[in-house]
Amino acid sequence: MAADIFLTGLLTGLGLIVAIGAQNAFVLRQGLRGEHVLAVCLTCAVSDAALIGMGVAGAGTLTARLPWLDPVMRLAGAAFLIAYGARSLRAALQSDAALTVDAARPAQGLGATLAACLAITWLNPHVYLDTVVLLGTISTQFPGAEVRFAAGAMTGSVLFFFGLGYGAAWLRPVFARPSAWRRLEGVIALVMWAIAARLLWPWIG
Repeated sequence: MAADIFLTGLLTGLGLIVAIGAQNAFVLRQGLRGEHVLAVCLTCAVSDAALIGMGVAGAGTLTARLPWLDPVMRLAGAAFLIAYGARSLRAALQSDAALTVDAARPAQGLGATLAACLAITWLNPHVYLDTVVLLGTISTQFPGAEVRFAAGAMTGSVLFFFGLGYGAAWLRPVFARPSAWRRLEGVIALVMWAIAARLLWPWIG
């Protein structure tokens, strides 16, 4: 029974996190460039674990008690995603040399990379709805075994992020071509803006 609850948590966590989004696109990009991969994967996994813990501990009711929190998170997340998407679009339009894996351009510093990673993770309102509220709600189906469920979901996050970050290395031969980098940066920009549009839809729809 304990193993079944752990597996349920693992599969549920994976099901929520595998969908293409800003965070996954960021991890993939860092993995392809080979820049601060361990730090980025660890930051995402630890952040996810914290969010899952918040949900299982009952923090999922916070947004219901503070109705103003949701629009604030939406606006802050959308603003960041729009800016990050513009940065990716600029990268897509840069010279060929700046888009190769071994580009002469120096890698982004660890601090700036982690700041972007944390912003993408914590300024996304959907992460609170999916990871905190949804997983927190599902965990109530296992009274007395919520910790096992949470451990399974956290394990799923670790497996996914490290698999995505380090598995991206297998795609490096493909992205050795500048045109592939341009397409990736363009796709990332579109993903960021699409998510931002979804966040802003209550006001622009």
